[in-house]
Amino acid sequence: MGHHTSKFQKSLLFLKAAVRGEQKEFTTGSIRRAVFMLSVPMILEMLMESIFFLVDAYFVSSLGADAIAAVGLTESVMTLVYAIAIGVSMGVTSIVARRIGEKKVKEASKSAVQAILLGVGISVILSIIGIVFPKEILGVMGGDAELIEKGYGYTQILLGSNITVVLLFLINAIFRGAGDASVAMKVLIFSNVLNILLDPVFIFGFGPVPAFGVKGAAIATTIGRGSAVICQFLILFYGTSKIKIQISDLVFRLKLMMNLLRVSAGGIGQFIIGTSSWVLLMRIMSEFGSEVLAGYTIAVRVLMFTLMPSWGMSNAAATLVGQNLGAGAADRAEQSVWKTGKYNAIFMFVVSVFYLLCAEMIIRIFSDDPLVVSSGALSLRMIAIGYVFYAYGMVIIQSFNGAGDTKTPTIINFFCFWLFQVPFAYIMALVFDWGVMGVLIAISLAEALIAIIGIVIFKKGNWKKVTI
Repeated sequence: MGHHTSKFQKSLLFLKAAVRGEQKEFTTGSIRRAVFMLSVPMILEMLMESIFFLVDAYFVSSLGADAIAAVGLTESVMTLVYAIAIGVSMGVTSIVARRIGEKKVKEASKSAVQAILLGVGISVILSIIGIVFPKEILGVMGGDAELIEKGYGYTQILLGSNITVVLLFLINAIFRGAGDASVAMKVLIFSNVLNILLDPVFIFGFGPVPAFGVKGAAIATTIGRGSAVICQFLILFYGTSKIKIQISDLVFRLKLMMNLLRVSAGGIGQFIIGTSSWVLLMRIMSEFGSEVLAGYTIAVRVLMFTLMPSWGMSNAAATLVGQNLGAGAADRAEQSVWKTGKYNAIFMFVVSVFYLLCAEMIIRIFSDDPLVVSSGALSLRMIAIGYVFYAYGMVIIQSFNGAGDTKTPTIINFFCFWLFQVPFAYIMALVFDWGVMGVLIAISLAEALIAIIGIVIFKKGNWKKVTI
């Protein structure tokens, strides 16, 4: 018994150290420990990101199927904003990780500033589009007149304030690349607590605050994220992170900006391919009515919640690859990827079994409409079948990105999503009349394909030779 207790205590100490961000060196020592120390805060950070969605969905679901569908359609447009934010953050994570691995901290800070400037520029353009054309955006996504009237305020605020999303992603990516994953996690915990407290206040009204309905969810989220961004800047200027910024650093550096754009272009490409195919699948789903779309939206939200830890582990792999390549330890980088892939697959297997057994029960938390529940449960089960593939695919794709090879995953995504998944979903669902099932089969098959192709290319090892 004593042996077990001491093992358990040891694990608890490790967990505490990981959450506090005590380990700063990831290019030497135990790989297993490095994966753990980076994964834990990244997993918690990603869980926080998905709690945003779940909290919004939970409060908005009491406003009816139209409101949920409006949130679903807006979110799928917002994924294009995420695509750009995450694409640039992949670039900045790999550059910062590489410089930290090379022990060039000042250079890492300079690249970080360029990422922030780029983020601000992009989000200003997107804000203008979101503020001027919210109704048109929902119309293009297949929303009917009633849905657009109810939901356009939500779209307008969320897209109009996208700078909070973009900067939150980017600055957290800078912390992650530096190995300061626990800083990123703490920032998101803070913004989530705010969002959870403010959501019911702005949606249903409280005291002097009027009830804004679905628009309130967007206001609460924006305040939550905006406050987090202010914290991030305070940490960058005055905090304990490895990356330090002074006012004098806030200048445009063309050479660094071009390097960042070059590495990020692939990341943005990957995500735009991935998310636009997601948007097109949403569009195909909207052919089957509001209830089916609501069921699918809820299922995707729930799936996102468990994909996030998996995504966190993949991010850990990316940082480990970047830092170890910077330190000239390519074999260690490769071992990190296989180990992370294995842990991720075990986690995803457990989750998929849970979804297969409890699908209806989970969807009922969000809706009691029988049609919403049945289509949501079907979506949950079918997508969960491909989960173990997804686990390996994600880690492999992210490790290419961590090496600064963002081109390879872009090509893989293009082939698997655009040339295979979307046409297959369309033909099976609408031409062969398989309905929702056709779309769901396409999703699972595409994920399996990504994992298999990714592993084959990864084994060739060309990613080890990339210079950034």
